[in-house]
Amino acid sequence: MSLVEAISPALEERSGLWRDAWRQLARNPGAIIGAALVLAFLAIAVFAPLIAPFGPDQRVGGLAAVPPGPSPGHLFGLDEQGRDVYSRVVYGARFSLAVGVVSVAVGLCGGLVLGAIAGAASGRIGRVLDTVIMRLMDIMLAIPSLLLAIGLVTLLDRGLAQIMVAVGIVNIPIFARLLRGTMLGVRESDYVLAARSLGAPPRRLLLTHILPNSIAPVIVQATLAMATAIIDVAGLSFLGLGPADPALPEWGKILADNFNRMQNAPHLVFFPGSAIVLSVLAINLIGDGLREAIDPRL
Repeated sequence: MSLVEAISPALEERSGLWRDAWRQLARNPGAIIGAALVLAFLAIAVFAPLIAPFGPDQRVGGLAAVPPGPSPGHLFGLDEQGRDVYSRVVYGARFSLAVGVVSVAVGLCGGLVLGAIAGAASGRIGRVLDTVIMRLMDIMLAIPSLLLAIGLVTLLDRGLAQIMVAVGIVNIPIFARLLRGTMLGVRESDYVLAARSLGAPPRRLLLTHILPNSIAPVIVQATLAMATAIIDVAGLSFLGLGPADPALPEWGKILADNFNRMQNAPHLVFFPGSAIVLSVLAINLIGDGLREAIDPRL
């Protein structure tokens, strides 16, 4: 039996799994709604200059102790600086979605590298390396994620880039442990044992068979982590650790800047808060749909 004949059933099963998962995802109403909302937010972010009637920092009204609420000329009302809230929320989609994507990308890159090293390690040195990496991940997981993010932002200084890096670092142990655990299970699969017995080199086993068949749970987790990252960044901004630029229309910062005006100007909090809720809900719907489509137990 050749190597191709030994592993071809596994390759066909893998491609069939993704094909079936896509079909199930396309029939999932929640996933369809989530995808539609995400596409809408992406379109808003890309075409913000065409959708927003004013610039995010453009003053179209005067200073007011009680900012005026929604009106035909200003759908979401004005803030205390006379800026159009609708325009700021529209432009804020660029920053908030970018925060989620970049944060998850940082955590995913670090987690994949550490998880792959730990999952592929073998021999005495490999076991020591695996132990060191996993104990480091355990230490990071022992610290509450928001507290760890606060400490990292304080260390790195305030700023949108620093917040994205901090939230990404918080997600590294989640991806690392998930990938390592999946890889340990895949390493004992029949097709991997068959390829190893036929003389396939370890590098080929790792890159061709073990990693591709271990990545599905990580993709699902990355989708769910993107929603959590948006909430974490909004929470850090609410605690006063957000970007120092007062003109930056990030949703969490808009909430933090106007929290004290909930009594006399609730529109300043309601609309950016609703944008955060809808974006997080949309991403979670997609993540749940992916989990149901890929998880064989479901």
